[in-house]
Amino acid sequence: MLATTDIGTLVTRSTDKDDRRPIITGTRTSVSRVVVLYKQGADAVEIVRRISHLNLAQVYAALTYYHVNRAEIEAELAEADAEYWRLADLHSSKTELSSR
Repeated sequence: MLATTDIGTLVTRSTDKDDRRPIITGTRTSVSRVVVLYKQGADAVEIVRRISHLNLAQVYAALTYYHVNRAEIEAELAEADAEYWRLADLHSSKTELSSR
């Protein structure tokens, strides 16, 4: 008998009370991490090569989750981008102060 997997079980939410973002079940890899590579032009096979602990089904599940829940993931990515630039500005300000 062939083993089957309910694809709805491949993506879950992080159990971290402060970070409930969608992750690939059984890993700490977020859907957004897969999506960033996808948006950079990597296909599913390339993503598996770059994140070697994932298999093709997991990557496709993450990409499916993204396409079905695009607004949620895009908001998560925008928030991460804003935090990156906030920290970059903070670092830049500290560097300017120390060079005076």
